[in-house]
Amino acid sequence: MIEVHAVSKSYGALAAVDRLSFVAREGEIFGLIGPNGAGKTTTIKMIVNILAPDSGEILFSGRPMREEDKSRIGYLPEERGLYRKVRVNDMLLYLADLKGRPRHESQPVIEQWLSRFGLAQWKHRRIDELSKGMAQKVQFIAAVAHGPELLFFDEPFAGLDPVSADLFLESMRSFAREGRTVLFSTHIMDHAERICNRILLIDRGREVVSGTLAEVKERYGRNSVVVEFDGDIEFVKSLPYVSGVMSYPRWVEVELNRRGAHTELFQALAGRVSVTRFELVAPSLHKIFVDLVGPPEGDV
Repeated sequence: MIEVHAVSKSYGALAAVDRLSFVAREGEIFGLIGPNGAGKTTTIKMIVNILAPDSGEILFSGRPMREEDKSRIGYLPEERGLYRKVRVNDMLLYLADLKGRPRHESQPVIEQWLSRFGLAQWKHRRIDELSKGMAQKVQFIAAVAHGPELLFFDEPFAGLDPVSADLFLESMRSFAREGRTVLFSTHIMDHAERICNRILLIDRGREVVSGTLAEVKERYGRNSVVVEFDGDIEFVKSLPYVSGVMSYPRWVEVELNRRGAHTELFQALAGRVSVTRFELVAPSLHKIFVDLVGPPEGDV
């Protein structure tokens, strides 16, 4: 379990993290979410002891980090951290060595992960021969091959195609099922919504909202409608009981400004578009994110 108590970090006049507190428990996936520039990366770097906080406290299983705790940690940083001229298998073995895992134990694990990610035939190729997505998979393997109990993933989906992103998501779920602590940062709300048990949304280094997904959504009520359709639905934006519309290729999420307005919306749609789904739902995490912090900018 990781406990972060009133942690702050500043760079000159910039408060990157401001009295932030949360707990990430065993067997759960904790999402540290927020726009670029919110302080997510700085927070993770303090947890894994790359940066020291200016104030506050970070505890591992109820105590400050000790030297032996470092081998319990797996960390996938946002920036690339692989030696470009080294071969894939040699790179992974070396990094597992640094975490104290014997090669006769780490090699079979590395082989399994390479096979799982479709990289077995690339094991003797140099890192600089890999695509961006392949390199990200190798970096993921580097973070987990030594069997850590505490896993930190900072924007892990960068450069991944949808199939690879799903492999990452399922791997993170499996770690949680095994009782490990998984914390990941992202500004992609769909990923957070799909796998997080609890979230902490931060902006400018401060907490905006936190809790389970159900708690966060309940806080914002159930006054949105998802409509899947064929036709032109632009007219919905001008209806008096509609306060916002988020558009996707074949569906929209319509935010209503008063209770019971979903009936009027359904009647307005009848005869103008072909509706294949009409569902009153809690607002999506993406919608909550945009409402609270607005569009993203540059990460700290």
